[in-house]
Amino acid sequence: MKLISWNVNGFRACLTKGFGDFFAQADADIFCIQETKMQPDQADFSPEGYHKYFHSAVKKGYSGTAVYTKKEPISVTFGINGTHMDEGRVITCEYDEFYFVCCYVPNAQNELKRIDYRMEFEDDMRSYLSQLDKKKPVIYTGDLNVAHEEIDLKNPKTNIGNAGFSYEERGKFTELLAAGFADTFRRLYPDKAEAYSWWSYRFKAREKNVGWRIDYFVVSERLMDKVEDSLICSDILGSDHCPVELIIDL
Repeated sequence: MKLISWNVNGFRACLTKGFGDFFAQADADIFCIQETKMQPDQADFSPEGYHKYFHSAVKKGYSGTAVYTKKEPISVTFGINGTHMDEGRVITCEYDEFYFVCCYVPNAQNELKRIDYRMEFEDDMRSYLSQLDKKKPVIYTGDLNVAHEEIDLKNPKTNIGNAGFSYEERGKFTELLAAGFADTFRRLYPDKAEAYSWWSYRFKAREKNVGWRIDYFVVSERLMDKVEDSLICSDILGSDHCPVELIIDL
């Protein structure tokens, strides 16, 4: 199976920047997106052969997630056990052999203004994923808004304590992995540096590859032996993030 996740930073804008061409060329079994910044009726992208599911924020032009899948899920749920619904951040698709969870984790914001909510979200998500994992294996993906280790961003020393690289956020990701999950890219490529999925639009950051790895495919530990590759598609433009891809034998 080929699975793709991409923070498109505004789906309507990304559709004008070659999204459809990449989607068709990728031919993924499941293709999920984050930061749609739209309501479901604000863009018409309904590729043949795919079921689509949107979870939009109550606030217009903010957050939002979507999943396109060739195989119709057994069930689709939104939020985390009925909570964290208003910002459209989580879609879970249940299949015969696994759960697929698309997530856009809240940004802690400047001066960590939203760190308390971020910590609550992280704890609830980890508990939720662990509950799912007791039933069947989990594939958890999306913009998780954290660079876990120093190797995961260009300038770690000057970013310690900043949103996305705070001790609190990194600690929660460590807790998630300790709960029985694996960061597929880092597991396969433990020493690969300068592999990033997000670059600021400022200071020609992408051109200089001054970036962060904050988009992930995380899987239940018992799925790791089925993972064939975990890729960062840094050559694909259209957003300040690039797509990430998982090839898995399921």
